Amino acid sequence: QEQLVESGGGLVTAGGSLRLSCSVSGLTFSRHAMAWFRQVTGKEREFVTAISRNAVTTEYADSVKDRFTISRDNAKNSVILHMSSLKPEDTAVYYCAAVRGSDYYAPRAYALYDYWGQGTQVTVSS
Repeated sequence: QEQLVESGGGLVTAGGSLRLSCSVSGLTFSRHAMAWFRQVTGKEREFVTAISRNAVTTEYADSVKDRFTISRDNAKNSVILHMSSLKPEDTAVYYCAAVRGSDYYAPRAYALYDYWGQGTQVTVSS
């Protein structure tokens, strides 16, 4: 059974940093693009960043570019999101997602992803 488990969320003051991890099991991790989305209650799920299966392609939302970095370790079946210079508007539940794809495939649309984690809360205080 496919399972994505996020960890690393928490409370941080503005300007601080956090590292989120997503551990994946039950699927062939190296064949899947991975992504992070976030959602605030009452709003649509928002694309944050994605990485193709071999890390050739990375995509970032404009709102997080130059502050967030996505990486993956195919040997450990995990994807990491380093978040720095955090702002209160980064507060959300962060979700890890996976979709099978080619070397360059890293889609931004949440409807394209097949597998999702349960989410981890990130709160940035001002």
